Amino acid sequence: NSCPAVKNILILDSEGKRVAVKYYSDEWPTNSAKLAFEKSLFGRTLKSNARTEAEITIFDSNIVIYKFVQDLHFFITGGDDENELLLATVLQGLFDAIALRLRNTIDKREALENLDVIFLCIDEVVDQGMILETDANAIAGKVAIQNMDASATLSEQTISQALASAREHLTKTLLK
Repeated sequence: NSCPAVKNILILDSEGKRVAVKYYSDEWPTNSAKLAFEKSLFGRTLKSNARTEAEITIFDSNIVIYKFVQDLHFFITGGDDENELLLATVLQGLFDAIALRLRNTIDKREALENLDVIFLCIDEVVDQGMILETDANAIAGKVAIQNMDASATLSEQTISQALASAREHLTKTLLK
């Protein structure tokens, strides 16, 4: 496996219930298989102290990097041959991008109110299991552009969003 791959990204609440999940592997072919995986993974990691730093575990011959914030549990799963540092970078990039977009209020209520933003962040980080981007500012910038309110004026954009927008425009122009 030359190209690093993510098998799933899970954001669960403090009871192990789904907030936002995305699967990129057919290892869990049915919804009930996915739910069973989430439930056992949640149970396995519940007692850990992954609040200060991301933790790592091997689970069902997968590497899982996870981090808890408020009432949310973030998980990134990769195969047992994946680089755990890279997976940790994916988790941190995703988490920081969500923090940027949600203005550092990361909890279940805020997440549920902004699920579109969270799924946009996930899609900017990983596409069909391939890692696209781990830089939080780049992710948040792209999400801001996709999610930008039509009424939002340029002055309401941050400099980094404006730069990201300009870069994206330039790239599209050059690729034509």
